[in-house]
Amino acid sequence: MLHFLQPEWLWLLALLPVVAILRGREGRVAAVQYSNIQVARSVARSTRSRIGRWLWLLPLLASAFLIVGLARPQRALGQTPMTASGIDIVLALDVSGSMKALDFKQGGERVNRIDVVKSVVTKFIDERPNDRIGIVSFAGAPYLVSPPTLDHDWLRQNLDRVTVGGADDGTAIGSAIAASVNRLRASHASSKVVILLTDGMSNAGKVSPMAAAEAAKALGVKIYTVAVGVRGEAPIPVTDEFGNTRLVMAKVDVDEKTLEQVAALTGGAFYRATDTQSLEHIYEQINRLERTTQVAQVADHQQELFAWAVLPGIALLGLGFGLDTHRFRRLP
Repeated sequence: MLHFLQPEWLWLLALLPVVAILRGREGRVAAVQYSNIQVARSVARSTRSRIGRWLWLLPLLASAFLIVGLARPQRALGQTPMTASGIDIVLALDVSGSMKALDFKQGGERVNRIDVVKSVVTKFIDERPNDRIGIVSFAGAPYLVSPPTLDHDWLRQNLDRVTVGGADDGTAIGSAIAASVNRLRASHASSKVVILLTDGMSNAGKVSPMAAAEAAKALGVKIYTVAVGVRGEAPIPVTDEFGNTRLVMAKVDVDEKTLEQVAALTGGAFYRATDTQSLEHIYEQINRLERTTQVAQVADHQQELFAWAVLPGIALLGLGFGLDTHRFRRLP
């Protein structure tokens, strides 16, 4: 199936007949003036001379080919049916400094919260291959890691790059919800879900969590909230001015009440994870969301055909220039 990516260029083809008509009315400018045209007539009868009179058409033909090339002709080589669920999901992940706390264990060793979360989220992504999933990370402000996509290999690569800490440390829960919902605003999925994970209290951003939740409800977005971390105090690595790292016991707290209200308002659920096992169990529960299967035809490959138009156009320009300056050269 042939189509043009930028068909508006084709309107220029309508100018070429106008140029041809104007060129024909003007005629060629005389290179040499004769007092008697009998000699010129005998020269004009030669085959070479008659062919030379049509050289002006070559630039017009070349222009036509180049215009078609600018319109970017393409041919679809085929379509591959892809099965996609009717659920679009955005994972909102807290990456504030407190996510460095070493209160989780994996393989019998202490690990920080963000490493456990990334491991669990990766498994969650793997188990939902037919969902469009996006990621928003947030601390003092939200950052888009990936828009909702079915390309989960690319999604995991971007998740691996997520790190903790930054110049704008804090916990902007409301702004994170708003940014996540905004990514689902144009979605036509039958179910739109935000899974927000945090280990703190909202203390940054210009949007309150409840205001963002109201917007989510209006747009039909369901929010699941997950609070992670132990209650009370947790060991957090701190680096001093000399580059030495030591563990300090810091008080940690999560605004469970607000997270519960956000989830309840949007029809979601609130979960509390204090260790790796409970966090895995939470994502397994969320993984049992309803699924509506639909089949979408997605064009896999597009063959660019502009070269088939541009190259002949350049060749005709070169041919016209060569003939006009050599084979059919006019006297100065």
